[in-house]
Amino acid sequence: MAGGGAPAKAEEPQPHPPKEQLPNISYCITSPPPWPEAILLGFQHYIVMLGTAVIIASSLVPQMGGGNEEKAKVIQTILFVAGLNTLLQSLFGTRLPAVIGASYTFVPTTISIILAGRFSDTSDPIKRFKRIMRAIQGSLIVASTLQIVLGFSGLWRNVTRFLSPLSAVPLVSLVGFGLYEFGFPGVAKCVEIGLPQLILVVFVSQYLPHVIKSGKHVFDRFAVIFTVVIVWIYAHLLTVGGAYNGKAPRTQISCRTDRAGLIDAAPWIRVPYPFQWGAPSFDAGEAFAMMMASFVALVESTGAFIAVSRYASATPMPPSVLSRGVGWQGVAILVSGLFGTVNGSSVSVENAGLLALTRVGSRRVVQISAGFMIFFSILGKFGAVFASIPAPIIAALYCLFFAYVGAGGLSFLQFCNLNSFRTKFILGFSVFLGLSVPQYFNEYTAINGYGPVHTGARWFNDIVNVPFSSEAFVAGCIAYFLDNTLHKKDSRKDRGKQWWDKFRSFKGDNRSDEFYSLPFNLNKYFPSV
Repeated sequence: MAGGGAPAKAEEPQPHPPKEQLPNISYCITSPPPWPEAILLGFQHYIVMLGTAVIIASSLVPQMGGGNEEKAKVIQTILFVAGLNTLLQSLFGTRLPAVIGASYTFVPTTISIILAGRFSDTSDPIKRFKRIMRAIQGSLIVASTLQIVLGFSGLWRNVTRFLSPLSAVPLVSLVGFGLYEFGFPGVAKCVEIGLPQLILVVFVSQYLPHVIKSGKHVFDRFAVIFTVVIVWIYAHLLTVGGAYNGKAPRTQISCRTDRAGLIDAAPWIRVPYPFQWGAPSFDAGEAFAMMMASFVALVESTGAFIAVSRYASATPMPPSVLSRGVGWQGVAILVSGLFGTVNGSSVSVENAGLLALTRVGSRRVVQISAGFMIFFSILGKFGAVFASIPAPIIAALYCLFFAYVGAGGLSFLQFCNLNSFRTKFILGFSVFLGLSVPQYFNEYTAINGYGPVHTGARWFNDIVNVPFSSEAFVAGCIAYFLDNTLHKKDSRKDRGKQWWDKFRSFKGDNRSDEFYSLPFNLNKYFPSV
């Protein structure tokens, strides 16, 4: 057109650019908040992981024949071991702000040991409790070798080298979303406490900061402390006011603040120590079953580590660092077996979600929370006070934290080509089966009292039933297999592999050194490759 007066072309909307490190995080791994804030944030992490420890101990110890005193001791031991393992992981493992705590993955295998016929001849419940505990310890000690060998030998490094953003999406997403059965069903056990907690925590963390603009991140960062205290007081008023007098036992267990019986039973001061229940006993079948549970926990923890690195605003983990973390997680399971925690250890998914809620991914905060775990595990009575928080309050927090971890998994889609049919197939098929297969296994077990694989060998049943009952394990394995076998050559860009190429080796990117190098100049003696 003459005169150069062509109308300016309307600007095309641009897609959001992919980010290797998550922006808008207030404190990343290496930047600690001021001490007062760090201590409060560490206490929040302690409260969140405590919920899982109490729920697992409360469901397993009574089945083993233990009373309130045993339950209090087991919770103390879980806390003590979690504190030790979290410190080891943050100092020598992946160095991520990951809490290593009790894991739901080991519960089915543990229940299978509890129901073993050989313990039924012991009439004294406390003797029976100790016998079962020693059997669980033995199987955990043997099972820990799997992760120690895979991690420290570098075998797991070779496996995770083939992980791409596309195969990470189903794995990490279902590490969070796959725990849906612990969310609202837990809230509904005492809806008059759980629902107010859920609504309050969403309001205080998401809406209130925009209503009251103080410039300081008070409400979103400390939402857990504010809301738990408010709802706990409200629950206590309901208890004292007699709202639950004469109600069904199940309602009383879920709703009352004085039902746990832990405060009376807990000793004032007690230091947990190895072999406190006696010498472990070993059974080959149970050890193999626990090894399978350990392998499932390993896959789930890989997803949780990836989520933690994302929410700590770190770069993707080099495979060698992830492998080192897995080795130390094996040590964590070994320590669990030596001390007798009734349960193995893995990355706490709820604490990964708390990193997202607070936007603080500082390593120091998690190390402070490990200090709280050890401190309150030794001062039994004080720890028992916090352990008497009703379970529906914890379940309401799960709804938020597991959702954040699931969303962290979905965020890796930014590196993938979502217009590719290969991507659509791998993503859809793995997520769908990841939800559908465990649904069948869990439903079958709930109706019949045993899993679909039901032979005379209990340990063999567990080896097959446990992995297929884990959403993250099924989805992660299917996505990994399909992504590495389906015409891989033509689809390098579609699966986002080029984004992670420079992180395949430790020296590929300078930032890896900042986030993941070992302290005390140990990298000289234990170099990462």
